[in-house]
Amino acid sequence: MEKEYEFEIESTEANQRLDIFLTSKLENFSRSHIQNLIKNNFVSVNKKLSKANYILKINDKVIIKIPAPTNLSIEAENIPLDIIYEDNQIMIINKQQGMVVHPGAGNFSGTLVNALLFHCKNLSGINGVLRPGIVHRIDKNTSGLIVIAKNDAAHNFLSWQFENHTINREYIAIAYGNIYENGTIDKPIGRNPNDRKKMAINKNGRTAITHYEVIENFKGYTLLKLKLETGRTHQIRVHMASINHPLLGDDVYAAKDKIFGLKGQVLHARLLGFIHPTTKSYIEFEQEPPEYFIRLIEKLRHR
Repeated sequence: MEKEYEFEIESTEANQRLDIFLTSKLENFSRSHIQNLIKNNFVSVNKKLSKANYILKINDKVIIKIPAPTNLSIEAENIPLDIIYEDNQIMIINKQQGMVVHPGAGNFSGTLVNALLFHCKNLSGINGVLRPGIVHRIDKNTSGLIVIAKNDAAHNFLSWQFENHTINREYIAIAYGNIYENGTIDKPIGRNPNDRKKMAINKNGRTAITHYEVIENFKGYTLLKLKLETGRTHQIRVHMASINHPLLGDDVYAAKDKIFGLKGQVLHARLLGFIHPTTKSYIEFEQEPPEYFIRLIEKLRHR
């Protein structure tokens, strides 16, 4: 079923690109997805088709139509899943480090979506053929909890909570260097203008807020608990790098690890809490970090 959203531009929203504005309003859609919708004539400004780089003016009326998803064409694969919880509305998965969440360039098999299609008959279709059931994502080399929607109603209800920052999300991570005080990082994140595959602190980016709390210090490293107020791409990784404490093992925002033989950033989505789509009660899930993470903590304690 096609969905339609309409926005009237206020003074605080004027003077920005159309694609950037829509990406900020529709957080479950990437900027590239928004740009593709604009390119394919699903977006109008004042009843006229527009371009992604159109600069919005006060009182402009923007309408975006989200086409109904087509039939799924991604192959179901019998990949084991660590299912923490499941009912007729949602699934909670403990994603393993190294698993990509949804198919994309260079990754059309072996993803969480491929596994979901095998294990679950019903998934929401709001995000189209490549992302059935996917309400949010975590990076390939980040492990931990992710919620899956089994129908569009559950997806919309969960998406509303993500958009309004009422989802409770906590991570644990190991950062380079020693941090002795808790803190908050409030820096906007956007695409790195010099490398489109990376994110960066960008004054024209979207608001991003990360709270961090010191759990334990080791020689040259710190174990942290991190809580997200927002959910930007690579948020924790970019924010920690911005204060000169990048995550251990991060091969994008830090020097390549040559000591511990890690496969990626030491980051785990430990806690996920939200209002259930049907019961309207708050539910919360916790998952301890994978074994490699626990062994690494012990190594650091005895260095």
